[in-house]
Amino acid sequence: MFTLHPTLCSESFPVGDMASGKLLLSADARYPWFILVPAIPDLRDLHDMERVDQIRALDDITALSRALTTLYTPDKINVAALGNMVPQLHIHVIARFTHDDAWPRPVWVYGQGRSYEETEREQSIANMKQALKI
Repeated sequence: MFTLHPTLCSESFPVGDMASGKLLLSADARYPWFILVPAIPDLRDLHDMERVDQIRALDDITALSRALTTLYTPDKINVAALGNMVPQLHIHVIARFTHDDAWPRPVWVYGQGRSYEETEREQSIANMKQALKI
């Protein structure tokens, strides 16, 4: 049975379901930062997925990247699946700007996160749901 890792639950907000799995909004409001978690139990790495599941996840990453580009007009979209801290496969898709605090460094090693105000969080989620039609 698929369940989200407790760290992902505590450091993100649910957005909805995509074809490959659960879409989450990172709790760090400094960046437009979403996390895709393939809904496959005990999955650690992309290469552990069946080919059809890999394609489904890549299609979701592409849709999410395009939605972020439309919504935020970033300078770059970062996509990463590290899994060093949380062993469950999860894929970060982050809109980056040359003027953001961490540029050009990775977002998770720079500074303190900023929590969302409730209305800001709800608006980010609603905008993404509308852009993805989920």
